Amino acid sequence: MDKVQIKDKSFRKHILFDAIHEKVLKVAGRINEDYKKKNPVFVVVLNGAFMFASDLLKKVNVDCEIAFVKVASYEGTKSTGSVKSLIGLNHNINNREVVIIEDIVDTGETIVALLDQLNRQSPSQIKIATLLFKPKAYTKDAPIDYVAMEVGNEFLVGYGLDYDGFGRNLEDIYIVD
Repeated sequence: MDKVQIKDKSFRKHILFDAIHEKVLKVAGRINEDYKKKNPVFVVVLNGAFMFASDLLKKVNVDCEIAFVKVASYEGTKSTGSVKSLIGLNHNINNREVVIIEDIVDTGETIVALLDQLNRQSPSQIKIATLLFKPKAYTKDAPIDYVAMEVGNEFLVGYGLDYDGFGRNLEDIYIVD
């Protein structure tokens, strides 16, 4: 499908799955190198990062643990400016190396909120991996350590990204028309 209709918006194909997969493999390679002989905890941010995390972690070949958190900061196509923690981390990360897996980093509000929450549990290190990064929208100082792809400020859907809960199941990434 070159175009999809989701609710009241039309989207056109923007990033093909093959291109996504190639970038995911590169991020996995960097993580494998950085975490050789280590045992990191990957903290996957639901709902959006589930596809990226699934494909990424299948290619990560270091001993690791996987945990999940669920946060929300979007309504429709806009960030609300606040981050709600819907399901918190139920995993001991004290003195552990942690890698947050995000679907997309735009303003950085979610990342800062997560870093604040996770740092209270005294991990030895936290790094951030994201499928998509919007550098022109990013307003925070926290480094984004693993970026699969940089994108513009347009609204995207597919490969885990949604519009009001719809479109996450699309294999490719679509951009709003």
